[in-house]
Amino acid sequence: MKKIITTVVLVIGFTVIGSAQGTKKVEEESNCYTKWAQKFQDRGAEEVVDGSFADVIISIRNGGDAECYNGKCDVKDGKVVAMYIKLEDGSFEQIKRKSRYENVPLIITNGMSSPLLTMESELINVLFVKKIKPKKAGFVKAAEPSDD
Repeated sequence: MKKIITTVVLVIGFTVIGSAQGTKKVEEESNCYTKWAQKFQDRGAEEVVDGSFADVIISIRNGGDAECYNGKCDVKDGKVVAMYIKLEDGSFEQIKRKSRYENVPLIITNGMSSPLLTMESELINVLFVKKIKPKKAGFVKAAEPSDD
């Protein structure tokens, strides 16, 4: 009888822990960064040319949490060279986080920069949302046969 109770308690405990971890995984998967990243993966993006872009999203991730901000950035040779977060008054503040690794360029691939790993273990990406390709048109279904 003791073994049965112990087994039941263990099974219930693992079930509760597993469902709690499943809930956390769903929350992590539904943050702003993962939603945008999925959209880029599904549709693809046009090439990002050199210049200044005032219509980007700056994603700052720490663990499973992500915050996305409107921003702007400067691009040179296919790499992000400066990034700025938009403030409530319409002005911009440059992001000056120290990279954990020196001289690692933020290369732009498929409309997204590679992540910048900061000394605080944050991951920062620049998302060029205006470069996402338009949604492809769906297939038109044929009519069902009729008795006419």
